Amino acid sequence: MRFKVDHDYHIHSQLSTCSSDPAQTPERILAYAEQFGLKTICLTDHFWDEKVPGASKWYEPQNFAHVASAKPLPQSENVRFFFGCEAEMDKYDRLGISEERLSEFDFIIVPTTHLHMSGFTIAEEEMSAEGRAKAYVRRFESLLKMDLPFEKVGIAHLTCPLMYPKHNHHDVLDLVSDAVFLDLFKEAAKKGMGIELNTDIDCYQGEAREKELRPYFLAREAGCRFYLGSDAHHPIGLDYAVYNFNNFVDALDLKEEEKFDPFGGITP
Repeated sequence: MRFKVDHDYHIHSQLSTCSSDPAQTPERILAYAEQFGLKTICLTDHFWDEKVPGASKWYEPQNFAHVASAKPLPQSENVRFFFGCEAEMDKYDRLGISEERLSEFDFIIVPTTHLHMSGFTIAEEEMSAEGRAKAYVRRFESLLKMDLPFEKVGIAHLTCPLMYPKHNHHDVLDLVSDAVFLDLFKEAAKKGMGIELNTDIDCYQGEAREKELRPYFLAREAGCRFYLGSDAHHPIGLDYAVYNFNNFVDALDLKEEEKFDPFGGITP
């Protein structure tokens, strides 16, 4: 059976500083799910736990009290709406969420591709394509070694232009071999974590499309499971999301049994 497009586990509200859009409310997000027939959605605003030292000036205001102010989330008869977060890793591979906070979230996504925050997520000596490729792999490896509830952890936007701002991020991905990717993904599959489908796949054609899809095909080969994430920061992103989800599922020819479900029978 084809992978059902019935969820979105990566959505930002106006509480994320990079959104700050008064129209991007939990109510608007729930309406999006109702409109497009999604059964499960999750709010994942940017978050750095005040219990963990080292927050950047940008992340400092996005503490637990800030992201939790979205609760209680609106619910409907047709949609389950969960509370999650997008937790950052800094240049020391430190994850900005404390052990005590892990139980506060229904789902936690972590970006290994946020290599655009110079001096915070990436060191000055790692700014080249080669340095970024090494940092990308190291961040992924470090995450896999952490003591986390991996059954409710996902890797956000596995491929992303933020890997190499103002350049082609494929130059970074090309420096990560199939063998290295497979080792990472086999361990991710063993841990039971999810891999996010996020890329605007219509933006890529020909060789560029092959390069963009390569890590996802390798993750599939390694036995990983996948979930959908729009990473929408504004209503226009919500309007386009399901169209893109369907294109991505078709590009990978994913089946329903390859779906990652961090919620199961949990009630919000």
